[in-house]
Amino acid sequence: MSTPATADPSATQGPARDRVYVWLRDEIIRGSIEGGRFLDELWVSGTMGVSRTPVREAFHRLAAEKFITLLPRKGAQVRTVTARELEEVYQSRQLIEGHAVTVLCARGFGAPTSMIELIEPMEAAGRERDWFEVSGLDRQFHLAMVRAAQNSVLTELYESLRSRQQRVAVRALNVGPHRLDTINAQHRALVAALDESDADKALEILAAHLRPVPEVLALLPADQP
Repeated sequence: MSTPATADPSATQGPARDRVYVWLRDEIIRGSIEGGRFLDELWVSGTMGVSRTPVREAFHRLAAEKFITLLPRKGAQVRTVTARELEEVYQSRQLIEGHAVTVLCARGFGAPTSMIELIEPMEAAGRERDWFEVSGLDRQFHLAMVRAAQNSVLTELYESLRSRQQRVAVRALNVGPHRLDTINAQHRALVAALDESDADKALEILAAHLRPVPEVLALLPADQP
């Protein structure tokens, strides 16, 4: 069993419920709090130095975002990343990011500067095998492309995937770290295609980038137990 990082109650500013939520969310994304584990309100409140009320509020938010399941008389159980969830998150991303690619190429916008600036930090984090950092930077990389297409509704929908997107990415990298070189090459190729306003090439790269790898899917449970 992994050991969650020691919580620093002052690390996140804001209401207690937000601090509890952020800490639990990030530890679940990292895998320090693993799928299947039951979370005890008393343990969380003691770790974070808060009352049980903000813990309950954080639990409800985490449940709404599909991080945990609230079970009557049993408490909160961390959901396991499944093959189905991974596929569905990638499918959702493909729809929104594919639209962004088409718009950027049609308008000749090129790749946003922030996409280019994130490539080297992502690759550096990958060399350190810091999957939490890699996944966070990767999310920013793709979000920059979506924002640049200037569709506020699609951007909001994409941002709603944030936590699940990052958790799925961490799990996929844990299962298949050997794919990192391919992922890095695809990032660079996508930026180049956007700069060339080559929509067909960019969409082809994006489809390959967001295609679940069978060997990764095979190591994940098919669905929630």
